[in-house]
Amino acid sequence: MIDLDIDMRQYDCPFIDTTDDVEIAFSAVQWQLDTDDEQLETRLIAKGESVGTLESGLRELREHPNMRECYILSKRDNVAEIGTTIEETNAMRTIQQNGGYITGPFQIEDGQERWHVGFDDDRDEDHALAELERHNEFTVENRDQVGPTALFDLLENSDSALRMLEGCRSLTETERETFEVASRNGYYETPRETTLDDLADHFDVSKTAVSMNLRRGERKVLKAALSALENMDATR
Repeated sequence: MIDLDIDMRQYDCPFIDTTDDVEIAFSAVQWQLDTDDEQLETRLIAKGESVGTLESGLRELREHPNMRECYILSKRDNVAEIGTTIEETNAMRTIQQNGGYITGPFQIEDGQERWHVGFDDDRDEDHALAELERHNEFTVENRDQVGPTALFDLLENSDSALRMLEGCRSLTETERETFEVASRNGYYETPRETTLDDLADHFDVSKTAVSMNLRRGERKVLKAALSALENMDATR
């Protein structure tokens, strides 16, 4: 399987047009393309910069000429789960007609959309990308050719990967930034290329504070990694 990560800008997509005008982002959690009716049904998470921005974005989304249906499933503060039905876009039709398929959720923000698309044949991929260029702007950010063994391993261990992801997401902004700077500057190399004093100076905090931030982050990531390993052992 050929797996592509594509940054896409469609000119007939309600979600892209809305994020162009309003500070709102969408992440798809479920989707179904109906080629007979030429429409895409989706469930998405919509997140606005504020409650007012969310409401403004959803209002603009409903009024888009390519939007057939848009309704709120649940809402809390500046985040909502919504259901939508939109007209099939040129890019969707191009991918589908050239043997392509969606391999993961798509995210839309700041007028751009990240697609995860798969093909089984190099020629189908070439034809689809050539046709996409006629009516859309896009950049292929990553291309992987995944064999059946690797694909099976990925699917079998998806729960373990999710546990690692949840552990990373549990980091606070301070813990994550401290972790990243320490790693980039060689704190975890042997011998160490930076010290706690250097990190404390970088963040303008005490040596004790930077040490505590590192330890909290390390505990969270280690706990997630151990949980993922245990889950991998259980599935073997």
